Amino acid sequence: MANLFSGLEAFGLGKMSNLEVYGADDKSNKKPGDGAEAEEKKIVEADLIFDKSYTCPVCDKEFKAKTVKTGKVKLISADTDLRPKYQLVDSLKYDAIVCPHCGYSALNRFFNYMTSAQAKLIKEQISASFKGINTEGEVLSYDDAIARHKLALVNTIVKKSKLSERAYTCLKTAWLLRGKAESMQAESNKTEVKAQVEQLQKEELEFLTNAYDGFLEAFSKEMFPMCGMDENTMTYLVAELARRVGKYEESSRWISKVLTARDANERIKTKARELKELLKQN
Repeated sequence: MANLFSGLEAFGLGKMSNLEVYGADDKSNKKPGDGAEAEEKKIVEADLIFDKSYTCPVCDKEFKAKTVKTGKVKLISADTDLRPKYQLVDSLKYDAIVCPHCGYSALNRFFNYMTSAQAKLIKEQISASFKGINTEGEVLSYDDAIARHKLALVNTIVKKSKLSERAYTCLKTAWLLRGKAESMQAESNKTEVKAQVEQLQKEELEFLTNAYDGFLEAFSKEMFPMCGMDENTMTYLVAELARRVGKYEESSRWISKVLTARDANERIKTKARELKELLKQN
């Protein structure tokens, strides 16, 4: 076939002589997002976080705290004790809200519930000694998140909150310790890392034990729903926590309650059957 563009050399465009009239468009002329060849922007944790405004129920001052964008994170799985795992970000890190002015901290679902008597206790026992928190950085590290959850737990004790709130805060802290251990294992397999992971696992077990004890007592003293869970879901959770802390007979007893509950849905009964199989391995 004749070269359609012969003679372009006279214009100094000899390199263009191989062009095709109806060939593929130059990729450099494509707009972002055009076609499969367009390079997608890599999404990182910071892209899923924004600063949300809060008003502290203790000191009435406004502040901003890092929060996960609703609907932007994708749930990929859940552990047997209901710990959710999300793609790209561990959203659990952002669940404890801390007022940088007075030191009041609580899990998001409990943050705004405050009586004047509780506020007085927090001002006297926490705010008087509080030195502030680090608010720098686009995202929270596991260490930052764990420290904030521990501060939230201290607040639940000081303000004499419900047993279920204390237990739930212990559970969330245990999940963060597990998340940190998993991230360290994924990055390195060195001896010193293994030792740190073992320490994190011991600390996680301590928090799980406290969560189990708290929920167990709350069962006889509080009404449902509890921490957003109905009675059958909470019964399952107590069964799994009992298994994780080595109370196998108790775990079996709580599993039976789920399996014989007439109002338990099939989803939670299926999870209970799976838990029963895990218990047999123990």
